[in-house]
Amino acid sequence: MSNSKFVTDMLEKMTLDEKISMLSGEGFWYTQSIPRVNLESIMMTDGPHGLRKQNDAGDHLGLKESVPATCFPTASALASSWDVELIENMGKDLGNEARSEGVSIILGPGVNIKRSPLCGRNFEYYSEDPFLAGKLGAAFVNGVQSRGIGTSLKHFAANNQEYHRLVNDSIVDQRTLREIYLTAFEIAVKEAQPWTVMCSYNKINGTHASDNKWLLNDLLKKEWGHQGIVVTDWGAMNNRPKSLEAGLELEMPGNKGQNDKIVADAIKKKKLDPKLIDDAVGRILTIVERKELFKNRRYSYSRKEHHNIASEIACESLVLLKNNNNALPLPDGENFAIIGEFATKPRYQGTGSSQIIPTKLDNAYTQLCNYTGQILPYATGFDTHTETPSEQLEEQALEICKGASTIIFFAGLPHIKESEGFDRADMTLPANQNQLLAKIAKLVANSGKKLIVVLSNGSPIEMPWVDNVDAILEAYLSGQAGGDAVAKILLGKVNPSGKLAETFPLKLEDNPSFHYFPGTPAQVQYREGIFVGYRYYDSADKEVLFPFGHGLSYTQFDYSELQVEEQQLEAQELLDGKKLNFSCKITNSGDVEGAEIVQVYISHKDSPIDKPEQELKGFRKIRLLPGESKTVEFELDSRSFAHFDADSEEWKIASGNYEIRVAASSRDIRLSQELKIIGPQIEGNKLDYAKTLLSGNKVSDSEFEQLLGHALPQPEPARPFTLNSTLGELSKRWIGKILLKFVIKETSKEFAGSDDEALKEMINRSAVEMPVRGLVLMSGGMVSFRTVGIILAVANRQPLRLLKFLLKKSSY
Repeated sequence: MSNSKFVTDMLEKMTLDEKISMLSGEGFWYTQSIPRVNLESIMMTDGPHGLRKQNDAGDHLGLKESVPATCFPTASALASSWDVELIENMGKDLGNEARSEGVSIILGPGVNIKRSPLCGRNFEYYSEDPFLAGKLGAAFVNGVQSRGIGTSLKHFAANNQEYHRLVNDSIVDQRTLREIYLTAFEIAVKEAQPWTVMCSYNKINGTHASDNKWLLNDLLKKEWGHQGIVVTDWGAMNNRPKSLEAGLELEMPGNKGQNDKIVADAIKKKKLDPKLIDDAVGRILTIVERKELFKNRRYSYSRKEHHNIASEIACESLVLLKNNNNALPLPDGENFAIIGEFATKPRYQGTGSSQIIPTKLDNAYTQLCNYTGQILPYATGFDTHTETPSEQLEEQALEICKGASTIIFFAGLPHIKESEGFDRADMTLPANQNQLLAKIAKLVANSGKKLIVVLSNGSPIEMPWVDNVDAILEAYLSGQAGGDAVAKILLGKVNPSGKLAETFPLKLEDNPSFHYFPGTPAQVQYREGIFVGYRYYDSADKEVLFPFGHGLSYTQFDYSELQVEEQQLEAQELLDGKKLNFSCKITNSGDVEGAEIVQVYISHKDSPIDKPEQELKGFRKIRLLPGESKTVEFELDSRSFAHFDADSEEWKIASGNYEIRVAASSRDIRLSQELKIIGPQIEGNKLDYAKTLLSGNKVSDSEFEQLLGHALPQPEPARPFTLNSTLGELSKRWIGKILLKFVIKETSKEFAGSDDEALKEMINRSAVEMPVRGLVLMSGGMVSFRTVGIILAVANRQPLRLLKFLLKKSSY
């Protein structure tokens, strides 16, 4: 990677100390400025569905106020659009807002895989499928960066839970890592070149992401060709010299040079090559230089226009899960009753670092009243701050239901049920919602009344009432204009076209990671291997509530005329770059205009190795007028058929009989064509874990070790306490107990009196699970490594070590 004149000149002008200072941030959101050489800083802010720009002191948990910005639909909703062009255009709008606020980098998108429906941050991720997540992530990056604004692809890698995410070790075999958990990152890097990639907090197979040379250098930079920089998640730095050797350029946030001293000392002692500093700073300067190209180009945007765009995006993203007897759209003149607080106080985004202050906020109740010209009967029905049913609220709701022909029940997960910082405990709605829904369903049974459910949630839920309602509209967390989109779809002003980017299992226990999620505080084992989401459900022939790719429309689509270019291919031809082209015809056979998401799955029917029943390898969203037909074309490449061979560390294509499946969902295959691939025979290697897993049993230690190819690694011992011990662990000593109370108290100060239970839970969990080194990395320089060394010496009851720190002022 050659440097520009700007970068070369800056490197020549800067002293070694100035270069080292560039390796960490200036405060919470900025890169380091060097006034002596006229080098300005650039600003980063949280995303990814809107700007969370904080003008004052910052935080990484969404605790403090930020400037108003358009809150677009969250990733969980956005992914249901399956619309690459839509997401790229949203990225452009976000980029324009960033330019208007003087922001240079948006910290997103998140392309981590939805391994379990319990992950508290699933609302911020796209899918359980890496191909879909990668394509949507690449579209987002391309859109934002087309406006001269950078992105940060996160969280790299195998960060699929919130429980002890700051210290946990993800134990995952190489094939699963490459095929499932790294593919989305690979696609986005190769197709969009994000300015930055954000490393995660966790370890991967024993090595912190920030120190992982294989991950950051060998794979990301060398194999995938990433040209940007790697930045830590806020406070994710483990060992600064090791991270530089691994290929990590920028540490965030700034901590007033605590790690600068360690880097300088390592260079002085010849333990660190100074060339690594020039390489890292050169890459950072390349990013900073891009600000210079745009700094004199002012930009403003219309908040009203962006709000309307947010509504259009939400309309494309909502998923009609059920629609018995065409209960929707609602006919004109229908006598409605609206139940549920989410109708008037929408849950439109998740809690945490992505939390946006919206420029405007629509609610579905007001929009329904506006569009119908009526003041509709409404009752809250339940309290979103508790799970305990209220007899009074239930009676009020049941009373207004008696006089209505259609009841629209707004259900969903309150903030305390899902958030950054902690995982969900279950897949259920609060008990008061399920109880009231059951009572209303009983009331309307055999009465001719219709019962419609609108959901607001960031990830799948169980639905014990699913058979007793007429229609279900999944709104996810659909942004500041989500209420408008819900009203338009209910009334038929917009035809729903979203499809699920994740499977809704019947119950939590059906999920393949159920027995292994979230693991222990020290370690989480990915024993389900490659069988994640629909890859498991379809392979195990497991009944699901709603399958991956499912979504209904107010019209119908017919599939026909599948034409595959060739029915036989050489494996080596594909590996050498040959593409397989095919097409099919889609016809709108209904009465209204609509959009269909056409999905392509590949099945290897006689695979000599363990493979899922089928895998998504293509998709297109097309719009059709009533009676209109379009030919949809697809292209498959080598990766559409390949698996990763861990022994040779290569992508290989096994010979055999494959099937190309064109589908409306993973469980609704409309067209298929067999394809024969000829090549070297691959030795059969079916593992015991797959047979055990697919038969519904727990994978044993020996079966998991067979999958890993080595013995299970042992977690680090809990004693003595180290920089990677958590404050929760340290609280077993008197000094740790005092320290933990102090951290929680100080973090909570600005929010005294708040009744936000999710906020309180997030603060408490983050403090308890914070590693001791986080005291230095997140304190803005107020706490030094020497201070932490003193605390650890006291906690470990090491008087000589304590004396060393006190007398020699040693760093840890």
